[in-house]
Formats: sequence, structure tokens, C-alpha cells
Amino acid sequence: MKGFLEDANYSIGLLDEGATLADVIDNCIYEHTHTGKKAFYVGDLGKLVRNNIQWQNVMAPIKPFYPVKCNSTPGVLEILGTLGVGFACSSKSEMALVQDLGISPENIIYTNPCKQASQIKYAAKAGINIMTCDNDIELKKISRNHPNAKLLLHIATEDITAGEEMNMKFGTTLKNCRHLMECAKELGVQIVGVKFHVSGSCKDLQTYIHAISDARCVFDMAEEFGFKMNMLDIGGGFTGSELQLEEVNHVIRPLLDIYFPKESGVNVIAEPGCYYVSSAFTLAVNVIAKKTVEYDKLLPSGVEQARNDDEPVFTYYINDGVYGSFASKLSEKLNTIPEVHKKYKEDEPLFASSLWGPSCDELDQIVENCLLPELSVGDWLIFDNMGSGTLGEQSTFNDYQRPLIYYMMSFSDWDEMQDAGIASDTLMKNFFFVPSCIQLSREERFSTAA
Repeated sequence: MKGFLEDANYSIGLLDEGATLADVIDNCIYEHTHTGKKAFYVGDLGKLVRNNIQWQNVMAPIKPFYPVKCNSTPGVLEILGTLGVGFACSSKSEMALVQDLGISPENIIYTNPCKQASQIKYAAKAGINIMTCDNDIELKKISRNHPNAKLLLHIATEDITAGEEMNMKFGTTLKNCRHLMECAKELGVQIVGVKFHVSGSCKDLQTYIHAISDARCVFDMAEEFGFKMNMLDIGGGFTGSELQLEEVNHVIRPLLDIYFPKESGVNVIAEPGCYYVSSAFTLAVNVIAKKTVEYDKLLPSGVEQARNDDEPVFTYYINDGVYGSFASKLSEKLNTIPEVHKKYKEDEPLFASSLWGPSCDELDQIVENCLLPELSVGDWLIFDNMGSGTLGEQSTFNDYQRPLIYYMMSFSDWDEMQDAGIASDTLMKNFFFVPSCIQLSREERFSTAA
């Protein structure tokens, strides 16, 4: 089975009714066990199609603008572009990526809160006019380098939780919005709307109510200065759960209907990233080293747990880590648990274990403490929900090699695209057929891999 890196010559396997993603993962592990045990991804691009249908059913007419930094692999970008999704870019390279897909500049927004002057000039040359701003220094920089810029004032929201207090926060206050409008008027810069962002970890959906109310205040303020505002960006924070999507919609819809009704001419957009890609990608990694450690060194500080002193405690090292696919682990909790690929008995004992990346760096800890059956060097672990924040620009630390990516899609999802008339000829050339008859039986895979 052909794997591929981030280039234009990728391919997408079409699975017939007898083939599943689990079959694909099993076959890839079988192949890698014999050719070189590299980490790899399996991406279900049909999940993007289904998530987009769900978005349209729940959130329409709010238009999604996908944050490219979330996952910039070519299959993801081309599928989303075909689906008519817009793109939120944070750098020149991201803008170039989506432009290469033929995306119109009107469907691209430049959202980096700290922009380089050279990249602002690039956006100006490319006709990408909509960008965000939250302070007067940034405003002056934009005015010097992009005379046709159309700004969304990024306002702050009160959604900081205890675990996020140390994270960087962007956005200006309502009070400062007036000052920014005065500056924009003097500089001749257009302000066309408002952006805010509510974190996906925020449990208080009332934050959306406060943010939309604040946005309405900014729109009213803009009228005093003669700005014609026509866009509201409600940001990201959509986890991928249908329940969360419906809960957010239930909270924001009444307020949007009151403050920004259809007849107001205000286009409401959002930036769902994790929502589209998180659950679409599965990562398979290989155990490259193993050792027994003292139990008290494995547990988090301050935690005590009774155990049998005769039980071993294991530390496993895998061939991917925080300087690669687990980069988001440096700033947030891992949103997935490891699954052992090999078959083991239900009554097989489980042992306290920790998982580390290959760099031998003290920061390269992936899972601090979990229960696993005893593993051997060469065994495989599977991580679900690995599509977000893991497949963008990655480090070359310690000769890190990017995992191969195997894109797949079921025939039913492919038919859905065909029926909707959104499967372009350019995209269709990347598909190939994966018949169920070439799948090894599960017993054959495991016996051969062993």
C-alpha cells in the first residue's frame, strides 16, 4: 500500500463495502513490520465530508473558515476546498498552500495576531484583504504595508480557565476598540467587522452570549465613525462533538437572530479546526525501547497508590514524540489514550506504564501514567483523534522523520461528494480502489507480524 508525504502527488484509497479503516491500519502495520517500523497515519477523509454535512445541518448559514495550522496536509486542504470551506491562514506558507488549490482570495482570511511586515505585503499582493487586528501597533503596520486591508477587530473574551491562565491570550477590550477606530480613521484603514474566540475547553457557554453582546457594541460604535461593518467571526473552539456543536448553536442562535439578523447584511463566519480533522486521523507508533523503572518515579508527584511490590513497572519509548506528531502535548493535555494493537487476553495482567518519545529529552513524555499489558520492542500502539495540531509544520529535532500518511474514503462518502456535484476532476485523479479481497484476515495479519 502506497504511503506519501506532504506533496501534490498524494492518493486516496476508496474502500469498498468489505474493507474498513481497521483493515487498512492492520495491513499498514503488517507492511511496516516487514519494511521498517515507521510511525504512520491513516486519515479518513470521508469524516471531513460527514462533518461538513453536520455543520451545514446544525450551523448554517454560518460559513466555516478552516484554520490551516490545525492540519495542513494536502488531502485535507483539497477536500475542504472542494466542499466550499473558506480558510483562515496564519502565515505566508499557509496562504500559498490554499492559493495553489485555486481558492479565491475572498475565501481566505489572514488571522495571525502578530504579523510580519513581509507577510502582510504578500497578502496585499495576493489580494488577501481580510485580516485581524487587536492593537494600534499592528494597525499601523498593516496600514503601511496593505492599503486595501479590511480589518476584523479581535476582541477578548472572558473564557480563561485555571489550566489556561499561562497561555497567551489575544484580543482587545471594548474600551480600546474606540481608540483603534480613531487610529484607523486617521490612517484610512477600513474596519469591516469583529472577531472573537472561545476556547474549546471553555465549559461556560454563557461566554458566547457575552462575546456576541460585546461584538454588537463594537458594531454600534463603528457606526459613529462611519465604518460599514459586514462580518462577524465567532472563532473556533468547536471540539468535533455533535452534542457540543448543537449546544453552542442553541446558545448563540437566538442572540444572532436579534443582534445580527439576516436583513442586517452581516455575514457570520466561524473557524472550526479540530471539529473537521481531529477524529479523522489515527496514528500508529512502534515501541522501540523498553525498561523497568521504580514505581514511585512513574507516578505523578503527590500521588500514592497501593501495589504489589513484585509487579514490574514499565517505561516504553516509541518512534514519535512531542517533537513530531505529539507536539500539542507541550501546551495541552493529550486528547487520546493509547490502544494496544496486538491481541491479548481479557484477563491478561495490566501494568503501570509510561510512554516517551525517541528524543531522550525530559520534555518528550507522551503519557505519564497508564495501564497496559506488558509490551515488547516492536509492538504497535494506536492513537485515535490525532488529526488536529499534529500535521502542520513539524520539528526536525533529532532527525525526526514525518510519518507516512494513508488517506482513505469509503465509497458511500465518495458517492456523497459525487451526488453533491463537488468532486472535481482534479480531486478525482487522486483516488484508487482498495478492494476487500486484498485484505489479509485478522488471524493472518497477527500471526505473520508476530
